[in-house]
Amino acid sequence: MSLSILDFSVIAAYLLITLFIGIRYSSLASQNTSEFFLSGRKQPWWLAGTGMVATTFAADTPLAVTGLVAKNGIAGNWVWWSFVFGGMLTVFFFARLWRRAQILTDLEFIELRYSGKPAEFLRGFKAVYFGLFLNVIIVGWVNLAMLKIITIMLPELNPALAIVFCVGLTALYSGLAGLWGVTMTDLIQFTVSMVGCVILAIFAVQSPVIQNQGGLSEALPEWMFHFLPEVTDRTAESSLGGAFQLTVYSFIAFVGIQWWASWYPGSEPGGGGYIAQRMMSAKDEKHSLFATLWFIVAHYCIRPWPWIIVGLVSVAMFPNLPLAEKEDGFIHVMQTVLPDGLRGLLLAAFLAAYMSTLSTHLNWGTSYLLNDFYKRFFKPDADERHFVSASKIFTVLIAVISLLVTFFVLDTITGAWAFLLECGAGAGFVLILRWFWWRLNAWSEITSMVAPFVAYSLIYFYTDIKFPESLFFIVGFTIVCTLAVTFLTKPESMAHLKTFYQKTRVGGLLWKKVSDELPEVQSDSGFSRLFLDWMLGIVLVYTFLFGVGKIIFGELLLGATLLFVGILSGAFIYFDFEKRGWTELD
Repeated sequence: MSLSILDFSVIAAYLLITLFIGIRYSSLASQNTSEFFLSGRKQPWWLAGTGMVATTFAADTPLAVTGLVAKNGIAGNWVWWSFVFGGMLTVFFFARLWRRAQILTDLEFIELRYSGKPAEFLRGFKAVYFGLFLNVIIVGWVNLAMLKIITIMLPELNPALAIVFCVGLTALYSGLAGLWGVTMTDLIQFTVSMVGCVILAIFAVQSPVIQNQGGLSEALPEWMFHFLPEVTDRTAESSLGGAFQLTVYSFIAFVGIQWWASWYPGSEPGGGGYIAQRMMSAKDEKHSLFATLWFIVAHYCIRPWPWIIVGLVSVAMFPNLPLAEKEDGFIHVMQTVLPDGLRGLLLAAFLAAYMSTLSTHLNWGTSYLLNDFYKRFFKPDADERHFVSASKIFTVLIAVISLLVTFFVLDTITGAWAFLLECGAGAGFVLILRWFWWRLNAWSEITSMVAPFVAYSLIYFYTDIKFPESLFFIVGFTIVCTLAVTFLTKPESMAHLKTFYQKTRVGGLLWKKVSDELPEVQSDSGFSRLFLDWMLGIVLVYTFLFGVGKIIFGELLLGATLLFVGILSGAFIYFDFEKRGWTELD
């Protein structure tokens, strides 16, 4: 795939704009760590939410969706569409609490909620484990995906040098401008990425290869357009190259367990990670809630359809691609249908998706290493200028280590993601309930991190149980161990629990022991209403998701009906909070 001067001009313009934004916000981010990591808690909902969407749009995401669609049709996306339940739980139950906590990172929450040496150990361990070890692996995988894209699209370039250049540029503007620069570039990057993917989808559908076959509906088998998986009562493997099938147990594991029980980067139960960082950067609790709601709606209802369409086109256009190369169909469609200028725009879109994810991980990982490790245990009394300078050093450090991991380590850990999913199963029980149950302590959370590894080892060495059915055993084992340790160890002191309750005003029956001693604290109420909002939020997302899809594929009446149901759900949610005067969100 050769690029024209026009293509290179588009790419160069994008890179220059990105660098300009980094320089533009460098003086603001240098004021203090609150500005560097949380934009001074001044971001409006639409900016914070768009930053979340951009971050979760990595360079390999369109390729992954293309692979799912090519192998199992549209319904193959249920491997991630099932996470809607957890996302909406974060919107209504946790977004306002993260903003209210007034902390710099979600790991700082550990010593706000727990106390003593166990809490110190947990915070320090998580800072290094997530901020450095796991973070550089994630960044390394993102680098590797972009390396693959450059290798296919621009074989005349040295892909390794191209990745070093991109990482260097991203580290430069991330280190200069902090979260302000990251978020403002996210806004540009998300716009470029989406515009590019929509244009590609239009050109792909209108290409002569598809039109000569009578359109997509004639070129592909009917099962590829099913929106729902086939749930069977027999043992069925995911039928690669056929309709997406799940056993009853697998379906329950996906829809009923995984979204609340498993820890996974970017979709942590109860919020957390860089999603919590964006919530905490919002202007107030109301903006935090709306930011997270916008993120969920855009993430599931808007962003995937151009990728799905290109995935379908790739099957019709390249039916003989080997199963292991189905994801590459996205790139092959680009090479086939795009004219000069638009090829550069799509490459810029990939760069934008890649750099938005990379910049967030650099800033987020740095926040852990700075605030929860270096500042907490080594330099607690240094001034803000010192911490901002140290943050820039940590940003470069993470970038350099991620490159080393990309080039020298990743080819030896090909099963890492499946391993991480199962070894995080059950942790969500504590990550959710630590907000709402006073009895949990630091040992509870430590146990919830260790127990899944033990359960995974037992399953791996002594049984033939496979994912996702393994979740039943791992989650059950983790919860039993966590509850046992919780009741065998001492609770947090009443004084510490009171401090946490006064600051977060979380409310609920499971805090009654503490709230009875603080009658003057006006805590949250109306949990039943929040549950109703949560369920309506789920309806909103799925009806919008399927409504847009039905309209795209010509079922206008059904699509419009689904969108109308979604609008009604959204209106009820809005007026429910209006009725309460937003008192919980101001």
